[in-house]
Amino acid sequence: MTTTKVFANAAAALHDLRDGISLMSGGFGLCGIPENSIKEIRRQGIKNIHAISNNIGNSGRGLAWLLKEKQISAATCSYVGGNPDLEEQMLAAEIDVTLVPQGTFSERIRAAGMGIRGFYTPAGYGTLVAEGKEEREFDRPCILELPLEADFAIIKAEKGDPFGNLWFKETARNFSPLMAMAAKVSIVEVEQLVELGDILPEDVHLPGVFVQRIFAGVDYENTIEIPVFADE
Repeated sequence: MTTTKVFANAAAALHDLRDGISLMSGGFGLCGIPENSIKEIRRQGIKNIHAISNNIGNSGRGLAWLLKEKQISAATCSYVGGNPDLEEQMLAAEIDVTLVPQGTFSERIRAAGMGIRGFYTPAGYGTLVAEGKEEREFDRPCILELPLEADFAIIKAEKGDPFGNLWFKETARNFSPLMAMAAKVSIVEVEQLVELGDILPEDVHLPGVFVQRIFAGVDYENTIEIPVFADE
């Protein structure tokens, strides 16, 4: 039994994933996605995954690598634009997709991490989002949303120390800290694995108490989703 949170690589850190898991994957678009972990899951051939992520990959990359291999059977997400692989499988009824308004998506994950049993929101009232959900009148009609948790979370941070304290770079911070709090097991890959104390306490974006495993990632593509060039 290991006495440290530090693992040698993605294969070691993801050694006990199995078919049928629920899996949160951090990042926004292609920004801050856990590339090493996703590629390892593809290599292992894990099937029947319930993926919970903002957009389930984009432009053929990220979680789209798993979509191409038909490893994802269900998805909970808030944005499907720019993902022809997901669109194709949705239209062919090959994947069960639950669309959640982005603010609700984030808050449901936060609720799971905070131990909140549910919350009321006006978002989605009177639409298909509200079907089958409890409704209640406050200053306006609201629907009850329940927390969203997962068996595992795979996230990427810019820096992490052996205890699991994390620092994220800019928008790569989106969703990732919340997902680490909401999952039973949080697996983190970092671009820089630093010494304990190198991240100042006031700079810690996520305390290590929410991280179970951490490893230094390699060979990041850090793909730019839509290149924009300034006029010369």
